[in-house]
Amino acid sequence: MRKFLFNTAMISVVVGGWHILQATRNGPRDWRLVLTWIGWGLSVAVAVGNVVKDADEKSVPGATAARVN
Repeated sequence: MRKFLFNTAMISVVVGGWHILQATRNGPRDWRLVLTWIGWGLSVAVAVGNVVKDADEKSVPGATAARVN
């Protein structure tokens, strides 16, 4: 759980979500708001994926050295 709470990508996603929530409450509701929420959802997916990937690489010793691109 700590890996999600203190990751900078997750912190920025939460802050971005707060700003989008405020825009939803106070701003106009049109197609741009829907695209903003979709973009935020994609950002959450990327941030969670990066945290999980980093955690997997750190848990397996030598994973970064054995990785071949």
